[in-house]
Amino acid sequence: MSSPTRRFAISVAASTMTLSLAGCGMLNVSGDSSSASPTKGNDVTIGLLLPEKANTRYEDFDYPIIKQQVELLTKKQGSVDYQNAEQDAKKQASQMQKMIDDKVDIILLDAVDSHAIAGEVKKAKDAGIPVIAYDRLAEGPIDAYVSFDNELVGEVQGRTLLDALGGNADTSDKVVMMNGSLTDPNAKQFKAGAQSELNGKVTIAASYDTKDWKPENAEANMTQAIAKIGKDNIAAVYSANDGMAAGVIAALKKAGVTKMPPITGQDAELAAVQRIVEGDQYMSVYKSYPQEAEAAAQMAVAKVQGHEIQFDALTQDSVDSPTDKDIPAQLVTVTALTKKNIKQTVISDGIYTVSQICTAKFASACASVGLK
Repeated sequence: MSSPTRRFAISVAASTMTLSLAGCGMLNVSGDSSSASPTKGNDVTIGLLLPEKANTRYEDFDYPIIKQQVELLTKKQGSVDYQNAEQDAKKQASQMQKMIDDKVDIILLDAVDSHAIAGEVKKAKDAGIPVIAYDRLAEGPIDAYVSFDNELVGEVQGRTLLDALGGNADTSDKVVMMNGSLTDPNAKQFKAGAQSELNGKVTIAASYDTKDWKPENAEANMTQAIAKIGKDNIAAVYSANDGMAAGVIAALKKAGVTKMPPITGQDAELAAVQRIVEGDQYMSVYKSYPQEAEAAAQMAVAKVQGHEIQFDALTQDSVDSPTDKDIPAQLVTVTALTKKNIKQTVISDGIYTVSQICTAKFASACASVGLK
């Protein structure tokens, strides 16, 4: 898959490694109703198809935020038809077909399998139902895409991993790469971004594409890597997300490792933030799910109501998929989350409270990093 067209400047803030995407679509853009002839009023039905529940973000953040935002934008007259495929591509295809049959006004699609769902995307298009790809870029005639710059996510992970290894990192350092599922186009981009930072600077001693992103599969892969490389010879582990980082850590602990090497993650799950506080996981990538979800809801409502000026303002970037070019897109900012900036990220943004992170088990570790 080709990477997103980068029509924006990138700046890295040294303290938090926040990537500011200057050309991102604007949130809180007010659509001018006089600029278009709305095709629908506030009584819109938005179909929301999310891929799985193993990653807690979908149930905890994406769905509730999208639902709340749609209600806000439609004065509580709009509704969200929500379905979760639980990592089953065939189930998601059936869910999407039902939404087409039910004649929802627009579909927000976070694909389990971006290639396999292309047929349903075309069916929706033929039925006059726009489809916005959410978080993962599905194939087929997608009307728009909202996500994060996924190669940049991988670059942030790789760069932060090198920082953790220190200035003396070289090709004698053996790194294990625990990549995501091959059915997820984002995983390929995370991997490419990370490799662009790691290649030539360390040795990738083992690399795995982890089926379905499942922590247990990552644990099994890591067990193989330990047997191949030796538990004391692993300098760091690139894990594409937090769930798999948990599996990696479980395998290392079972092998008798007491001091974890630097391990990356992504999604800023609560358990991952606690592992970062405790020192088992070095970093995660914090992605503002509220910003992504709110943008998706705004795009969906603007599109179905015919507010094209607002829709265009929300999709000032563009991306290519294997089937389509120049898809209007909004790419949201990302931040490297470490012990140093927990307060400035997930706590400041209201994702978690100190009391949620610093339960009795983590009270001492929290105190050591200034979380009280």
